This record gives sequence, structure tokens and C-alpha cells, in this order.
Amino acid sequence: MANRQPLAERMRPRNLDTYVGQKHLVGPGAVLRNAIENQIIPSMILWGPPGVGKTTLASIISQQLSRPFFSLSAINSGVKDIREVIERAKLSLKMGEQQPILFIDEIHRFSKSQQDSLLGAVEQGLVTLIGATTENPSFEVISALLSRSQTYILNAIDKDDLIALVHQAISEDVVLTEIEIKVEEYEALLRVSGGDARKLLNLVELIANSSSSPITITNNLVLKLVQQNMALYDKGGEQHYDIISAFIKSIRGSDPNAAVYWLARMIEGGEDPAFIARRLLILASEDIGNANPNALLLANTCFQSLKMIGWPESRIILAQTVTYLASSAKSNAAYEAINKAQALVKKTGNLPVPLHLRNAPTKLMEDIGYGKGYQYAHAYEGNFAAEEFFPKPISGTTLYEPGNNPAENKIREQLRKNWKEKYKY
Repeated sequence: MANRQPLAERMRPRNLDTYVGQKHLVGPGAVLRNAIENQIIPSMILWGPPGVGKTTLASIISQQLSRPFFSLSAINSGVKDIREVIERAKLSLKMGEQQPILFIDEIHRFSKSQQDSLLGAVEQGLVTLIGATTENPSFEVISALLSRSQTYILNAIDKDDLIALVHQAISEDVVLTEIEIKVEEYEALLRVSGGDARKLLNLVELIANSSSSPITITNNLVLKLVQQNMALYDKGGEQHYDIISAFIKSIRGSDPNAAVYWLARMIEGGEDPAFIARRLLILASEDIGNANPNALLLANTCFQSLKMIGWPESRIILAQTVTYLASSAKSNAAYEAINKAQALVKKTGNLPVPLHLRNAPTKLMEDIGYGKGYQYAHAYEGNFAAEEFFPKPISGTTLYEPGNNPAENKIREQLRKNWKEKYKY
């Protein structure tokens, strides 16, 4: 098998009907499928985790529209490569071919100047750009390109589709059909792959290459082989999400030693420092919050400092921030509060704003009661008036429960003083 294409490549879908997942984009009647079938597609950014079909989808679009397809990887391409592809696209148009598709894998790794070099070709209609990224394009793609592109979010492939993919590989692949393979347990296969179809197929191929026929795939067999063949950190895929998960959980678990170890793993693996800093910003609110408001300030300062200081010195700033956040008091109260609030909104819908909380910029609004009875908090002792701010159907609701830590215990005492029954415990 060593000289054959990898299983993931052999199983790559060739049309939308065999494409796995992303029904919200390419299922019957979905927005992107309609655009493809109508032969009119915009330049686009495909954003999603590894192994969900970004490259495959770009290739299918090109094939179904019968357009020339040019591909670049941001890992090993520069401005010169971009210009060469654009010249080839111009030549293609002069020869009467349809507008080419330019696919750029990992477009988030292009610098600003490299992304700028794409603008002219997109604006002039020389190419339809399809960029693939695992990172939030709002942070990684320049605004000029974003404004000229449609962003489509691709989701991790669900359990049923992944299981179907394994069945398909075992029953249809030219190599695997020569081997007797039975899947007895799926849990480890699915957990290790984490919704990544490419990783799942790589794992199936690893098992096929490492075992003698007949093969019965069990959880123990999968875990044994994975441990024996543990890959080095790969910021472009394989362990990217596993290591960032270990990193975040170490900080959440208040272990600065493990946290700085996983930080070092990412640094040595070439991870983008800005990606790490953004995750720290999220964690500072999600896992620390009002237990230590300075955590968010330090995380934000870290993020800004990376831009000013540069590499490798910025690793020290990251290490300081990581050890501080890991050592800090923890609270997920703000995170829980917004989750509860969003769930309440989904349950109760668009309840009307109480009249006393509405502004009354016109006399008519004032006459019908807008703003009537509103109590201006600063006019009362302690800058507080016991007033209801919820819509009537959900009045008295408590969404924010301060955590059990010194800082939020003080917050709870103040809330109890003001709101009595809401915070009586």
C-alpha cells in the first residue's frame, strides 16, 4: 500500500451528491448548492476545522462549473507565486475559457501584502477566489478581501456521516476491499478523529496497514495504535485542536506548570502567537470573569503587546499571561449567565420592552406612556432604585449567579443588599 495514494485522497468525493456533511450549505435547496446549480458563485472564504471538506468542496465547484482550477497553499507560496497564477488566469481568459477558480488553502497564513496582491484579480473578475481557513477570517483575512467575498462556515462532520464514511471506505475502496475488516466499536474511532473526516480515514488506513486480515476494529485496538503512532504537533491539522484543548483545560484547572508546558508545545510546533493570545482572551472571561477582572485586562494587553514586540520575545509575554491566568481564582458565572439569557430569549421570543424603559423623543411617545414611571437610579440613595427591568412575563428572573470566590462574594453581597429575594442565598 505504501506507493498508493492515501485512503483520504482515494475516497475524496467528486460531486455534491457524494459529498459528506455540510447539508446547510450544499444540501437540496441550500444557499451554496443553489449558487453552484445556477452557475453563479461569489468569491468565498470557507471557514471550518480540519478535515471537513473545504478543499474537496472547492474542487467540486470547479468541476461542476467546468472552470479552470488553480491551487496555491499559503504555507509555501509567496507574492511571486500569486502573480504567476494570475498571469495564467489572464491567459486562460484570453483563450476563451471560463473565469478560473483560484483556491488558496490556509489563506489565514498569507501576510497582508500577500493578501493585498489578490485584490486586483478579484476586483477585475480575473478569478473567483475560494480561500480555506481554520481560523476566524475576521481576524486573519484583510477587510478588503472579506468585503468582496462571502464567508461560509463549515461544521465538524456528525457521527452518522462519519460512520457512513467508514462503511463506504471498507466496502468500496480498491485497497480495503481486499482485506476483511469488521467494525465492532466506533467510539474510539470517532473520538480520536473529532469530526475530521481526513483524520478518520487516516486512522482506518493505519489500522489496515498495522494489522493482519481479518481485522476487527475495537476501541482497544484503536487506542493502542494511536498511542504507538502519536503524531508530532501539527498546527495545520492533526493535533492542533487536541493540544489547544489540553492548554485551555490546564489553565482552567489552575495548573500553571502544565499550562506553560502546552504553551511550549505550541510554540515549538510553530503555532501562530496571535491564535494563542485570542484563546487567552476568551478564557479570561469564560473561566475567570469577575473572580478576577484584571485577568481580561492582562490578556488584552498580551494580545496587543504581541503586535508591538514581535517574536521570539513575545513568548515571554505569553508565558507571563498563561501562568497568571492559571494561578488566578476561577469563575464561569458570566459564561453561564449569557448561556441562560440566550436560552431564555429563544424560549420566550421577542418580548416587548416595558413602557417605562423606553425613550420618549417625541410628545406622542410621551403621551402614550413611553418612559413614564422610570426611576433614575442616581436620584436615589446608594444610586439604586428597586425597579423591574425585565419584560413582565419573565420579571424576577435571576440569570447571573456570582461564583464562590472573594471577588464575587463581594458582588453577591451588594446584589443581595439591592435585590433581596433574588440573592437571598
